[in-house]
Amino acid sequence: MAKIIVSPSILSADFANLERDIKLVERNGADWIHVDVMDGHFVPNITIGIPVVKSIKKVTTLPLDVHLMIENSEKYIEDFANAGADILTFHYEAVKKENIKPLITKIKNLGVKAGLSIKPKTQPEEILEFLPDLDLVLVMTVEPGFGGQKFMADCAEKIKIIKQHATQNLFIQVDGGINAETGKTCTKYGANSLVAGSYIYKAENIKEAISSLKH
Repeated sequence: MAKIIVSPSILSADFANLERDIKLVERNGADWIHVDVMDGHFVPNITIGIPVVKSIKKVTTLPLDVHLMIENSEKYIEDFANAGADILTFHYEAVKKENIKPLITKIKNLGVKAGLSIKPKTQPEEILEFLPDLDLVLVMTVEPGFGGQKFMADCAEKIKIIKQHATQNLFIQVDGGINAETGKTCTKYGANSLVAGSYIYKAENIKEAISSLKH
């Protein structure tokens, strides 16, 4: 079985003790750190921005998996790359279709992996043409904007379609309502990266929670 990359979402961490909570998952088997950037426009919530990404970079050796849930992604790509993002994922719905390929190229030219995310209502067929250029596709299995929501099983079906058209090295990531059970559904369909927030950070045993997503 292919290695499953677990990327804990710090949206569920204690923001007053962010360094502690990042080191906690780093110690207990996390592969990446998932950073949700929200602007209050593309999604209703506001979270963190460039200065926090820069600070996080100083306290972890794990790759920063930065998920941009923002409008005008093009304007901020360079700043997030300079702040230390290792992966930059922007939303298909937030960028004009003709600008998607140039934006992927721009991200890669900055030495960062390029990801494209789709919301629950977006069909995978809409993004298939971009798969050869991408490093990662993120399938949202909740409406983006808030942590702790229930997994939308019908969205997981999209993974199969993406997997059928994926290049060998493509990360197929799933985010939203992920736990041991829903994670298994996603990996069975072809996902190889799982984002989990509350399932990891609210667990009595964080090491076991992370391990349960890998097996």
